Amino acid sequence: MAYLNWTPDLSVGIARIDAEHRKIVAFLNELYAAMHAGQGREALGKVLNELLVYTGTHFATEERFMAEHGYPECADHTQRHRKMTEKVKELNRQYRDGTLTSPIQITNFLKDWLAKHIRETDKRYGPFLASKGVV
Repeated sequence: MAYLNWTPDLSVGIARIDAEHRKIVAFLNELYAAMHAGQGREALGKVLNELLVYTGTHFATEERFMAEHGYPECADHTQRHRKMTEKVKELNRQYRDGTLTSPIQITNFLKDWLAKHIRETDKRYGPFLASKGVV
């Protein structure tokens, strides 16, 4: 059972971005599955590290597309990415320090942030980039 199912409302209409979003959803579902198997704490460190690396790559992709095509909300969008990156880094620090005790905290945060960010923020650049020929 997936924690967050990929649904059409999560698509921004740009194939590469959608593929990257699907991978982030897969990280979240991997953590959720590990929690159900009683391995949530053990899986958390691995998933947080993978998430930090991969979201950095993903955010760079989005920001490059937005900058190359003059997306008017690029600066605001980039700032949202920086805040998310700092939040995940902080959660990773808390995990390493032993102060983050519940993997459900991170899964709930990630699920809520990801779904909201895609549906409310990323969806705005999809039509703009498509109008510039990005598919």
